[in-house]
Amino acid sequence: MNVGVVGLGLIGGSFAKALKSLDDVRVFGFDINETTTYQGLLTNSIDAELDEAALCTCDVVLLALYPQAALDYVSAHQKEFKPGCVVADLCGIKRAIFVDLSELAEKNGFTYIGTHPMAGRETSGFESADSALFCNASLILTPMKSARIEEIGVLKELAERIGFTHFEIASPEEHDEIIAFTSQLAHVVSSAYIKSPTASRHKGFSAGSYSDMTRVARLNEAMWTELFLDNADNLTREVDGIIAELEKYRAALVKRDEQGLTALLREGRLRKEDIDCL
Repeated sequence: MNVGVVGLGLIGGSFAKALKSLDDVRVFGFDINETTTYQGLLTNSIDAELDEAALCTCDVVLLALYPQAALDYVSAHQKEFKPGCVVADLCGIKRAIFVDLSELAEKNGFTYIGTHPMAGRETSGFESADSALFCNASLILTPMKSARIEEIGVLKELAERIGFTHFEIASPEEHDEIIAFTSQLAHVVSSAYIKSPTASRHKGFSAGSYSDMTRVARLNEAMWTELFLDNADNLTREVDGIIAELEKYRAALVKRDEQGLTALLREGRLRKEDIDCL
C-alpha cells in the first residue's frame, strides 16, 4: 500500500514515522518547508518525496495541514488522486471544510474521510514527531455520506496498526460541538490562566495541578487561531459557560459563603465522578 502524508509537522511526521514501520506500506511525504522534507528522507521517516508522480499512486493520502491549507491542497491536486483513493484530513475542525472536500471527492472519484487523531503534545514540528504518539489514542472519523464501509475500514485498519485503540464516527457538526469543549476550551483556559502576574513566581510553589493547567498554553498560535475562528460559535458558547460557572465561585468567595462554596466544589467533584463512570 502507498500512503502519502502532506505536512510533516508533529501529527503528519508522527503518522509518517509510524506508518514507515509497517513492512507492507510505502510512505511518501511532503512539507512546504523543503528542509523538513529532507529531514524526513534523511531520518528514514519517509521512503520518498510525495511529488505529482507519487501522488497518483497513493491508496491513502493524509492531510496534516491547517484547515484552509488542506482544502487548498485538495483543490489544487483534485485531478491527481488515484481513483478510489481515500483522502483524509487530520484537522481539528470539520464543518468549515467538510462540504467542499466531499464535493471535490464526489466530482473526482476519490473518497473523503475527515479524521481527527486525539493525540498530541505541546511542542510542534517534525523534531517533536514520534512514531508512538498514537498508542492507545482515539480517532474520530467523519466520512462523506457516500463513503463505503470498506473504505472506512482501510483507514481504520491502518490506524489500528499504528496504535489507535478507539474509534468514533461523528457528523461534522457533532465533532465540532464536542471538540469545542474537550480540546479548544482547554487551550483557551490554559492560555488565559498563565497570564496571571503570579505565574512568574510559581517556581517552588507549583506541582502537578500547575503543570496540568499550563501545559497546552505552549501552543501554535497561528494554527489554534484558525481552529478557534472556524468553530467560533461552539467555542463562544463554551467560554460563556465557564465564565458563568466562575462567576458563581467568585460570588461565593466575595460573600465568604462557606456553604455555597462547599456546594459548588461538591457539585464539581460529583460531576467528575459521574462522567468517569460513563
